[in-house]
Amino acid sequence: MSTTPATTRATAPGTDPATGTAPAPVRAGRIPVPALLRVREFRRYWTGQSISSVGDQVTAIVLPLVAVGTLHADAGRMGLLTAAGWLPSLLFALPAGTWADRRGNRRRVMIAADLGRAVLLLTVPVAYVLDVLTLTQLFTVAFAMGTLSVLFDVCNAHLFVAVVPGGRYVEGNSLVSGSRAMSAATGPGIGGGLVQLLAAPLALVTDALSFVASAFALGRIRPTEPPAEPRERGALAAGLRFIRTTPVMRASLLGTATVNLFTFMIAALFVLYATTTLGLSAGLLGAVLSAGALGGLLGAAVTGRITRRIGLGRTAVLGLVAYPAPLLLVPAAGGGRWTVVGVLLAAVFGSGVGVMILDITVGSLFAAVVPDRLRSRVTGAYQAVNFGIRPLGSVLGGVLGSTLGLRPALWVAAVGALTSFLWLLPSPIPGLRTLPDRQEQDGI
Repeated sequence: MSTTPATTRATAPGTDPATGTAPAPVRAGRIPVPALLRVREFRRYWTGQSISSVGDQVTAIVLPLVAVGTLHADAGRMGLLTAAGWLPSLLFALPAGTWADRRGNRRRVMIAADLGRAVLLLTVPVAYVLDVLTLTQLFTVAFAMGTLSVLFDVCNAHLFVAVVPGGRYVEGNSLVSGSRAMSAATGPGIGGGLVQLLAAPLALVTDALSFVASAFALGRIRPTEPPAEPRERGALAAGLRFIRTTPVMRASLLGTATVNLFTFMIAALFVLYATTTLGLSAGLLGAVLSAGALGGLLGAAVTGRITRRIGLGRTAVLGLVAYPAPLLLVPAAGGGRWTVVGVLLAAVFGSGVGVMILDITVGSLFAAVVPDRLRSRVTGAYQAVNFGIRPLGSVLGGVLGSTLGLRPALWVAAVGALTSFLWLLPSPIPGLRTLPDRQEQDGI
């Protein structure tokens, strides 16, 4: 299976200019199926990713409920639990990427990571039933889950380009991101319902089963992966070096890291601000937060069309504006309760649209520009910086919220996030109409 990026070329009448392929005919009375889902390898890959995403969202709400409701964790310990899940990105992303590039069959590593995460999650309900569950175990599970997730992600970078034919990365990213947005809309509700039906630790069985389903789906595909890379000196720093010397990657990382820094400042303060300053109930807050997932669904649906109309590069810039711009409404919110709710709904929904546009376009550029021999190392380096800055943003948000007050700190964060697109303007990104081909990559 070819893994070369899409090229810029003339297309025949009636073909999709982004992919160069003719759309499949749709029979009357039948729901149209996206063309890429008719490709068996990608369909099975996408199915596994979609099921696993639902499980991830269930765990995102159930694991904190286990800590609070079952083990009575305080705010400090809740912070430690969150940090335990993010710390592996800082510690292991770079060496994991180097290790994965030396592997010839990353799919098997991903299957092992899925099954390992399933086993880790199952230890929680087992310990609960045996009455030996502790916060230490939760911290250990969160850290180990994060470590296996890092390993899965650096290998997934290779597998994605192997299962997406003809460099149709925008279409592939749109489908994967769309299923994640749908999971974000449905997963918390499923998790909350399971907690009400069962004890919170027992609800984690659902996510464990989702990892097993993901492993099963990965086991049913046979993509042609890039060969393993030989050992070489300086391999650990190769991913960072490629990002630093490639203008498109350097600008993308600076832009996304900047927006992550400031938006995680907002995330750290949002719940406290909404409930204390604005007086929202838990139910209204939940409704507001769910709007982000719905916005993500819309963003996934329209990104391909926007890309075909204004070009891939300008769409990436648009995403880096459309993601943080609606968040200016958060510190501006005021007035009656329903006015506040309406303003926050608009902010979270609009930001959800923007973040999906950003994720799809930058992810597609990433898939096209990064050479196979460096793919895992670049993924690890990118993740170490892009994910590693998130806890820093949370801490900075807490500090500014305590010193300046919640609303002023949110203004600082929202305005700061909006500056992130400036990193892209002097780069080659705005001039990219489609995904670059191999001949163009040396100059970007």
